[in-house]
Amino acid sequence: MLCEVELDRYVYPGKPDRNGLISRRSIVTCLLKYLLLEKASKDHGYFLAITSIKSISLHAVRGFPYPWFRMIFKCRSFMPFQGEILRGVVEQVFRSGRGLLLRSGPLKLAFLSVIKMPGYSFVPGENPSFLHDKLGKIEAGVVVRFTVLSVRWTGRRWGARNEFAVLASIDGESLGPLPLVQPDDIEL
Repeated sequence: MLCEVELDRYVYPGKPDRNGLISRRSIVTCLLKYLLLEKASKDHGYFLAITSIKSISLHAVRGFPYPWFRMIFKCRSFMPFQGEILRGVVEQVFRSGRGLLLRSGPLKLAFLSVIKMPGYSFVPGENPSFLHDKLGKIEAGVVVRFTVLSVRWTGRRWGARNEFAVLASIDGESLGPLPLVQPDDIEL
């Protein structure tokens, strides 16, 4: 779910220029770099964009020769919630046949277990996939509509930085692989 949250962060844009000034642009750039490194938070989800800056104020730190700035800003974020329906692209089908990994926007870790794919059977091979008689084939690169069963904050584990792990399901109405829509050949 997309949310708009108000945050405040302290940023250090570096040394002032030779006139002793620090530009607003360098302060905002520093904030953007910080959010890019932070990527997500447990309370607010993935940071997508800064929508507005409410205030920038000077904050002195003892024993530090250059100024810090406190920024209060609004940010759009994406937070996965239990029961939410999302669309994702299949990144990997496990050769063991236990399931697959989906990616949905900034969310990289959405696991869809074979248990939560009723009617699908595993097809091993060089390009493993799951096949259903009526609904089609799920393989790498296919777009799948799924529901979120569970969300877990992983933080900085398993080689990832500040991520959410999601357990997915396609057990339900209008869930599963989405058909590829080809544009009609229109002659003008």
